[in-house]
Amino acid sequence: MDKVILGIDTSNYRTSLCLVREDGEIAAEARQLLRVKEGKRGLQQSEAVFQHVMNLPQLSDQLQLGDREIAAVCASEKPRPIEQSYMPVFKVGEGLAKCLSVYLGVPYYLTSHQEGHIAAGELTADERPQSARFLAVHLSGGTSELLDCIRDESGYRIEKIGGSIDLHAGQLVDRVGVALGLPFPSGPYLEKLAQRAEGSFRVSSAVDGLTFSLSGPEAALLRAVSKGEVAAAEIARATEQCLANSLEKVLRHAVEQGWSKEILIVGGVAANQYIQDRLIQRLEHPAVGAKLYFCDPAYSGDNAYGVAMLGWSIHKNRTL
Repeated sequence: MDKVILGIDTSNYRTSLCLVREDGEIAAEARQLLRVKEGKRGLQQSEAVFQHVMNLPQLSDQLQLGDREIAAVCASEKPRPIEQSYMPVFKVGEGLAKCLSVYLGVPYYLTSHQEGHIAAGELTADERPQSARFLAVHLSGGTSELLDCIRDESGYRIEKIGGSIDLHAGQLVDRVGVALGLPFPSGPYLEKLAQRAEGSFRVSSAVDGLTFSLSGPEAALLRAVSKGEVAAAEIARATEQCLANSLEKVLRHAVEQGWSKEILIVGGVAANQYIQDRLIQRLEHPAVGAKLYFCDPAYSGDNAYGVAMLGWSIHKNRTL
């Protein structure tokens, strides 16, 4: 009988379950995006919590446990691995993990949503950082942070060293996308729209050392939308270009300051091919000498795979 760990992630955007074997192979998984009304830019926490509660039974049916044995359960309990990090949506997954632990007589473990993204990024990239200490960039609708990461037996020790001081990358994409009439979340739709652009319109990036601001670019992009004088595709490409420029400058500064040249980029926005290509071209140039690692696009968005694999790391460490 295969032993598996059940990973649970209940984020602002998606309900996710994943059964993973000890060797990292996925035995089964099920994910469901949360529904957002047309024209809206997100959900209130109460609505997101309700949708998670409704989604979990349906997703559990899809897993088809079969002859597999659940050895432990692991859930993301908060957005980031710091004491004051909290968001109600994650309490849904945490509560389910604790209940299953009692009913199945197995241990439960807790991690953070951010660590789950980093683990999924490392484990699904074409190759992972060679050093146990590396930089990670987490780009999503709720986070845009530059992180100093140290891999250990139970996950990661993480220190935030930079990132956005206002809007997150995913928020910029979604706000511009919705203003352009695209569905929410807007990332894949904005990327497809931008492919028709010639690159004739740009907005300035705002970078200060290891931090950047997106509120000014947002105002300029939304102003262009409201005036109707710039093609939608050009605005979409300008959004991507601004994010790529901001990240390039921040990461150049980080390398110049002596931080690791191995850089893992994760989160939903990291799946954007234009941003990936631009960063690889600029930062892997011999003059900079960085090495970039990107998550498999299928696991760039919110998912429970990384959470499940962190569960295995914790489980093996505690049962030795």
